[in-house]
Amino acid sequence: MTNDDPERHKSKMGKRKAVQDAEVASKTIEKGLLIVNTGPGKGKTTAAMGLALRALGYGWKIGIVQFIKGAWNTGERAALEKFGNLVTFEALGEGFTWNTQDKARDIAACGKSWEIAKALMNDPKVRLLILDELNIALRYDYLPLDDVVATLAARRPELHIVVTGRNAKPEMIAIADTVTEMAAVKHHFAAGVKTQIGIEH
Repeated sequence: MTNDDPERHKSKMGKRKAVQDAEVASKTIEKGLLIVNTGPGKGKTTAAMGLALRALGYGWKIGIVQFIKGAWNTGERAALEKFGNLVTFEALGEGFTWNTQDKARDIAACGKSWEIAKALMNDPKVRLLILDELNIALRYDYLPLDDVVATLAARRPELHIVVTGRNAKPEMIAIADTVTEMAAVKHHFAAGVKTQIGIEH
């Protein structure tokens, strides 16, 4: 009998399925998750927007608050706003801190965004909330870390929240249910390829 034998393959996959089914059946907790996408690699916001699309496929109402970002148009915003009242999309930032070069303005913009985020957290119709680049706002001390962490930890039991941005604080990682670190293996930008519509924004 070779490794290519159909019966051997069927038996092997049957055993694997049994193990997988038992593992899935053993998980009984259902709760709102705090998901953190961090790390130096590309794809943190992209992954969050993919999750938004999945949730919208089930008719969920979602909220998206973009910290720092907001000074440019993005494809994800144009696409998601086509879902009408299922999506609340707020981007009050003026660009990254090297663009504004005005810390007071950045702090004020992040403060407004955080107030909107808290309002969405308290809206019982919202089932998924994406706080895009919140980690960056915390990295630059534009928001009080203790308040943000305490508020996220005290969220409604059924609310799912995704936080994105590099350099997630240890306190954020500690309260998260799922943390994914995007690794920077290779990026076209380093080879001189400019940011492109439909890929970066």
